[in-house]
Amino acid sequence: MSTPLDSPAFPSAEWQLGGVSFPIGAPDENSQYPLEKALGCTMLGQWMQKQRIEMFGWLNVSGNISSSNFTNYPLSYQVRPNRVEFDQAVLNIQRIVDTVQTDHLDWGFDVSVLYGYDYHFTTMKGIFSNQLLNNSSPYTQLPGHVYGVDPMLFYADIYVPWVAEGMVVRVGRWLSLPDIEAQFSPNNYLVTHSILYTADPYTQMGVLTTTRLSAQWTLQVGIHGSDDTAVWNHSARPTFQACVRWVSASNDDMLYPCINSVNGSNYNYDNLQMYAMTWGHRFSQRFHILTEAYEMFARGIPGYGPGGTPGVAGSSPLPGKAGEFGVVNYMNFELDTRNMVSFRNEFYNDEKGQRTGYATRYSEHTLGLTHWVSQDLEIRPELRYDHSYDEAAYDKGKRDYQVVGLIDVILHF
Repeated sequence: MSTPLDSPAFPSAEWQLGGVSFPIGAPDENSQYPLEKALGCTMLGQWMQKQRIEMFGWLNVSGNISSSNFTNYPLSYQVRPNRVEFDQAVLNIQRIVDTVQTDHLDWGFDVSVLYGYDYHFTTMKGIFSNQLLNNSSPYTQLPGHVYGVDPMLFYADIYVPWVAEGMVVRVGRWLSLPDIEAQFSPNNYLVTHSILYTADPYTQMGVLTTTRLSAQWTLQVGIHGSDDTAVWNHSARPTFQACVRWVSASNDDMLYPCINSVNGSNYNYDNLQMYAMTWGHRFSQRFHILTEAYEMFARGIPGYGPGGTPGVAGSSPLPGKAGEFGVVNYMNFELDTRNMVSFRNEFYNDEKGQRTGYATRYSEHTLGLTHWVSQDLEIRPELRYDHSYDEAAYDKGKRDYQVVGLIDVILHF
């Protein structure tokens, strides 16, 4: 099927599908950025081209002006208010499996390393996690060192063309499947993330299969070690994952229901039970919407049983169940090949405050522009308004609203 969207100006030309670099049957559409162009003049670069090995990355810096003084959380990733932040520097080395051909096995891999403030959200327990988990202070917006390193992705792919219409088997650490948003800044419509995304799983580790049943249907089944937890860590629990993606024959609609995590264990480090659904609809080549809804919960969480102090999350002397649900909608408009506008509206209910620290309902509204100065440089201004309804959840419990203006720059290399 042809690509449904224009990229640029949109972050991707494809409907979302986690667990693979591109949908099975779609060619590698990565752009060639300055580092690869420079390497192309060397023996190393020429060898990499023959082997289909790509090397590229980006630098991402943002600044924000906020009505809050201590923290912008649960806005992410720009948690520290009224400052310029070095969000992320990412280097990717990868070989993308060739799923266009159907006559032989193919292999691929990805190693992507992130450095910056954003490691606070992406860190997986058991992988350099001491820099975050063992360096806490009550006087900082988030625990851990201010800046850190996270090997965000490391996996191997095997493409088997003879299973249905093609299967990719992935072994390693991958991005959590169902979200509209992503950890890597160039893959997002806006600078900031929704509260849904801020509170849900980021990466998983295990074995995942993605099978193309037809041009319209894709099935994913996997086993991972529970959310944001390395399989060798003592907090890991065997966790089932399954998703189905359907795309209409017209390519105008996409449905992506997903059991992102389900097991029978009580809560330990981020062991969540999560069910999600994403719907995308294309009104035209220049205008489409994306809507995601999910429910999450965990069992046996210390402090979330009966008898707690009203309004104080985690104050019960007993363990119990806590859940959250929400829905977010993106309306995305392509103005021309260099400019895109996105408008995000969201409702989120953290029923007992286990994910955000406050048992309250939230709404969030964000308007942002992406301007491509060149193929290698993006600038994204944004304006965001948040409101909490049942408790004052902003600026460490001082306000029930927050207004933030932001701008970021992404330089691809």
